[in-house]
Amino acid sequence: MALILATSDMSSPAPVANPETNRRTANYQPSIWGNSFIVSNTPEDEITLAHKEQQLEDLKEEVRRELMAAASNPSKQLKFIDAVQRLGVAYHFEKDIEEALQNTYDNYHCIDDINDDLYDVALRFRLLRQQGFNISCDIFKRYKDEKGRFKESLINDPCGLLGLYEAAHLRVREEDILDEALAFTTAHLKSMVEHLAYPLAAQVTHALDRPIRKGLERLEARPFMSIYQDEASHSKALLKFAKLDFNLLQSLYKKELSNISRWWKDLDFSSKLPFARDRLVEGYFWIAISCSEPQYSYARRIQTKVVALITTVDDIFDAYGTFEELELFTEAIERWDINSIDQFPEYLKPCYQAVLDVYKEIEEMENTERSYCVHHTKDAIKSLFQANLVQAKWFRGKYIPTIEEYMGIAMVTVGVPPLTIMSFIGMRETATKEVFDWVQQNPKIVRAASTVMRLMDDMASHKFEQERGHNASSIECYMKQHGVSEQQAYDELHKQIENAWKDINEESLRPTAVPMLLLSRLLNFARSGDVMYKGHKDMFSHPEEVMKNDISMLLIDPVPI
Repeated sequence: MALILATSDMSSPAPVANPETNRRTANYQPSIWGNSFIVSNTPEDEITLAHKEQQLEDLKEEVRRELMAAASNPSKQLKFIDAVQRLGVAYHFEKDIEEALQNTYDNYHCIDDINDDLYDVALRFRLLRQQGFNISCDIFKRYKDEKGRFKESLINDPCGLLGLYEAAHLRVREEDILDEALAFTTAHLKSMVEHLAYPLAAQVTHALDRPIRKGLERLEARPFMSIYQDEASHSKALLKFAKLDFNLLQSLYKKELSNISRWWKDLDFSSKLPFARDRLVEGYFWIAISCSEPQYSYARRIQTKVVALITTVDDIFDAYGTFEELELFTEAIERWDINSIDQFPEYLKPCYQAVLDVYKEIEEMENTERSYCVHHTKDAIKSLFQANLVQAKWFRGKYIPTIEEYMGIAMVTVGVPPLTIMSFIGMRETATKEVFDWVQQNPKIVRAASTVMRLMDDMASHKFEQERGHNASSIECYMKQHGVSEQQAYDELHKQIENAWKDINEESLRPTAVPMLLLSRLLNFARSGDVMYKGHKDMFSHPEEVMKNDISMLLIDPVPI
């Protein structure tokens, strides 16, 4: 996080930009949304929203009573908690869920002795690990035969297999039994899914594509509603509560995106910087699914603006700017000097001004007692520019670094460190000075989340980037260094992604370095990589297919109630 890179001799004269040059271009498609999100709710909508909010409060108490009433039946209560979480409304019941799972943890071995049902055991293990309780995976040894393999009889229990599959994704390093469980359940669920009845078939299909651990609650809530409402034992109050909550949040998101869209339109980057990606809506979507709770509007606004600017800066470095201009740009950011703008070519001026303005907005929001926030945010963006310039030097010199050298820089340019700091600013009093100092040390969970994002991004975008002329990605670096094929590089990098997930899981176990609320932001950044780059497709840069549908689901189409 505190990466400071030697980019140039600061005592030398500032380089002069040359406007007459051949420039690369990525030919990105314009925004598919146009100005459609600028118009927000009408005054009539506000009256309706107030009525819905009262409905939500009434239903909330009914759901809480159901959650408490289920305490007499541990299996039933855990299934209810699972449904609450998967419907995306757990943030309403954090204290209740913590108390229930703490009680489950305290009585864990007592319950174990009387319950051997694989689904129940796996669900209990998963929920406790998700909550940070460091329980042993040895509980699953009972499901192995005398040869040390999972019992073949388990294939007659598809619900149990699904539960074990989901639990295995909470594994940390050196947990061989969970590695084996994941391989065993994946193989059997794939072979049996077409023979299963609805809704179990739908659950298995979805889980094989995106397990619960890698899914973002706000994005996963809606498809789970369709499954949950077809379960005979579902809670009608909980289902209606989840639908109302989804629609109310959607209204809030629309209002936020409307305000940010007006800011973006006023910048007019689409005409001033036509080579850059116009992905404001996709950026807001990314931040909203990573930081979804209603009280974090400020965090979403600031992070979305930073994502939009980082995306523009990335395209300036990768697809348009000359090396001399990029040096000028980086040196100006290091000085944080508005007077430097006079030395820029015209296309750089609006971006530089916008970066300084957004950070000034942060300064104005933070009081003197939290001035350390501003210091950390500036350090993070300076490191981002410096790392981008290193990659520009590599491109100019046609240098292909080792995979280790590449990752040292590329885990900064992927943007997770500055966005982590931005998200923590939005957490207000939860993020103390000690928390920001912790981030500055680039801890394991920050490195792991950055690894997931960077490697998935590279595998999704490297072919497109190589066609236009671009730095070597992790794939090219690994292929050259180890003399292997593209597929072999993919296989190795997928292993690194899985190890990064194990590190995220480990760092989320108690006692944690910082509050779990803050760690959840890093977990969600890693999850968002699975959303935006799954299947080696860059859905952020090219949102016309999957991401367009996801955005419509989250931000446009309300849930029928």
